[in-house]
Amino acid sequence: MANSVKIYIDDQMYEVPAGTNLVDAAKFIGNDIPVFCYHPKMKPVGMCRMCLVEMGNIVKDRSTGEVTLDESGNPQIRWFPKLQTACTTVATDGLVIRTNTQAVDDARVNVLEFLLTSHPLDCPICDKGGECPLQNLTMRHGPGTSRMVFEDKMRLDKQVALGDLIFLDEERCIQCARCIRFQDEIVGDPVLAFHERARALQIIAVGDPPFDSNFSGNTTDVCPVGALTTTDFRFGARPWELTPVPTICPHCPVGCNVTANTRLDRDFEGRAMIKRMMPRQNEQVNEIWMCDKGRFGHHFSRSSERLMQPVVGGSTSAWDDALNAAADLLRNAGGDVAAIAGSMMTNEDLWTLRQMLNGLGSQRLGAWSPTHAGADLVAQVGVGAGTNLTTLGADDAVLIIASDLEEEAPIWRLNVKQAHDRGAYVVVANARDTRMDAFASTTLRYGTGQAAAALQNLRADNAEVAQALADATNLIIIAGAEGLTLDGSRALMQSAANFLIETGHVGKPQNGLLATFPGANGMGLFYMGFTPETTLDITQNPPKVLILAQADVRYDDPAAAEWLSRVETVISLSLFPDEATQSAAVALPIQSFAERDGTYTNGARRVQRFYTAQGPLGEALPAWQVISRIGERLEQGRAKASAAAVMLEITQSIPAFAGMRYNELGKVEPQFPEIGGDDLYYGGTAYNNTGGLGVQAPTSADEGSVPAVGAVELPKAQKAKKGDLVVVPTTKLYNHERTFEPSIHEMMGRRVAESYVQLNAADAQKLNIQDGDLVQVTVGSAAVRARARVNGAAPEGTALLPRHLADTASPLTIGVGQISKISELVVEG
Repeated sequence: MANSVKIYIDDQMYEVPAGTNLVDAAKFIGNDIPVFCYHPKMKPVGMCRMCLVEMGNIVKDRSTGEVTLDESGNPQIRWFPKLQTACTTVATDGLVIRTNTQAVDDARVNVLEFLLTSHPLDCPICDKGGECPLQNLTMRHGPGTSRMVFEDKMRLDKQVALGDLIFLDEERCIQCARCIRFQDEIVGDPVLAFHERARALQIIAVGDPPFDSNFSGNTTDVCPVGALTTTDFRFGARPWELTPVPTICPHCPVGCNVTANTRLDRDFEGRAMIKRMMPRQNEQVNEIWMCDKGRFGHHFSRSSERLMQPVVGGSTSAWDDALNAAADLLRNAGGDVAAIAGSMMTNEDLWTLRQMLNGLGSQRLGAWSPTHAGADLVAQVGVGAGTNLTTLGADDAVLIIASDLEEEAPIWRLNVKQAHDRGAYVVVANARDTRMDAFASTTLRYGTGQAAAALQNLRADNAEVAQALADATNLIIIAGAEGLTLDGSRALMQSAANFLIETGHVGKPQNGLLATFPGANGMGLFYMGFTPETTLDITQNPPKVLILAQADVRYDDPAAAEWLSRVETVISLSLFPDEATQSAAVALPIQSFAERDGTYTNGARRVQRFYTAQGPLGEALPAWQVISRIGERLEQGRAKASAAAVMLEITQSIPAFAGMRYNELGKVEPQFPEIGGDDLYYGGTAYNNTGGLGVQAPTSADEGSVPAVGAVELPKAQKAKKGDLVVVPTTKLYNHERTFEPSIHEMMGRRVAESYVQLNAADAQKLNIQDGDLVQVTVGSAAVRARARVNGAAPEGTALLPRHLADTASPLTIGVGQISKISELVVEG
């Protein structure tokens, strides 16, 4: 083993990598040293003292370097006079520890006895009961009786709201600081802190609003006791009642591996119901973390507002009648048929839809929403096979351009922040400030809508930055589409691909292109033949029959009402009875990700499988099954029997998916750190991966076919006339999209801002608008009411308008518009 050292644990010699944390080294060989404060993803602090061991070093002759032997011929060991913390020690040659002596056992008993002096005996009602490290270690190492005087017990608050999602039980807290350190070290949001000292020491939330972090739920996973609980799961069920089901988060391109904990529940008519979402370990995707939207944004899967039955001509219908009606409409269209599919549709759904349209003689397959171009470039020069963002560090570089990464792909933001901490050169380029700026080595500003030009001219305008990126051992470019039209997005993606090709950063791990495509299956849309360019063609040249497949076009696009009015017939496959569905000739209810099996392809092209977790809602069916049954009525062959059968056909037809049968996608392998075993004190309550790590589709560059540098067509800059502003739609993680709205009503309301628009102070003064005024933003057919925020965030001449915060559709892409103040009626008395 290269760069290895020999250490001795309980009189046995082991060879381990030099510098390995001693707790981790012991873990490798099956010796679990108990811990509370130590976590393998965070820096050791040695606070809890639970990991105390006897420690020494083999004595070597200083002149010869030879091992000194004792009278019995054994190596002489120089022991430390006192026990040492294993978590703050790294493996060095000749290190000797003992973990099973009486002194070590006594120390563990003493540590637990002190921790339990004021710890409440409420295990029977504690949400952590059954998966509690303190409970488990007390049973294994703790004292059988207490010597403490009950009257001396500290009585503290049992329900302290650290924020709107996390509660603290002060009596249960053992001051390990894991939650504080997670927020500081991993997230970079130091919103938790210690207050007071000694026995009065407590966790507090700092900032306004308190515990303002998109990753707060992870603190409950790393907490080794029941001190931190979530609003979503608090007193909702007991861990041993839950069935863990592997699934994939459906909200963004990261594709976080998660576990849906389900239970047969009376609140769901005795069917399996998701009680909580927990992270599932995949070190190449989300490690053991997840954002709060993924954790708490699952309520749409069982919302009472869902479309429950087929609807034909405005009236509920039986499935057979609805399928026949849809088939008749498609058959009579004479091939003048198109489809627009959203990014929550699975690979299986999309393939079946493609096959049905091809069978009707149509190739018009649109991807929704038509904001991000360049998926074909990701398929050519995307991040190389085996890429793991968690290994980026010194000598590596990351360029983030035209993206507010925390809002668009939160876990990627964590990955890049930690890469920066390890020494990576991180460049954030945008027309405005974003959260990622705090973790950048350097920031670049360009004119509104000029991202592609900025990257195209990087060597001329920012030669030092360009050279540092080009010289990096590994380089990843993460491109968004903020402030860009679809043509502008295409130009940016081509410029990014060109830079990577020219500098040799393609076709190998830790190098290549990523894009913040909206939703979970943006790359899946591309591989199955759906493109945003086709969507624009459909909107400009509407077909006779249009299939809308989980695409909420009316809420996303203010122009949708106009172009839909030119479509003769709409067939909708939808989760909710949205506006387009309500006016459709046939509306067919489909199942959410939680109710069926399927696969998504994440932004790094990893195809990942998810499993049926929750009982079906109403009469909804998987979209692939609905489409397949329509195809059967169109005499296109028998309906497919299962999602697995559809995936088998995909693997035989789409080269990038070759070999990706369900059994391959479901394979797992050992990962470090080991998570989810009996030693929950080590890594927390995140789940180990039993559902599959997925398979990454190879790029053209991976297979040795590096494309030539492509031509870049820079779009014309948006220019506003006097009195107008360039309006840039932006993305907010928490918003009023239909797949998140039910979670707002359940618990997330305070995380969703009132509709607002950010203005530059100079522009606000010209328009006579004050901070807090109610205004109307008008861009083409879009008219959005919002509160003005005059806070310096917007460049002069630009208004920043977050999408999906208002009741009406915001502009899809950048445009020129007007902002006017609206008088508010004040009612007295």
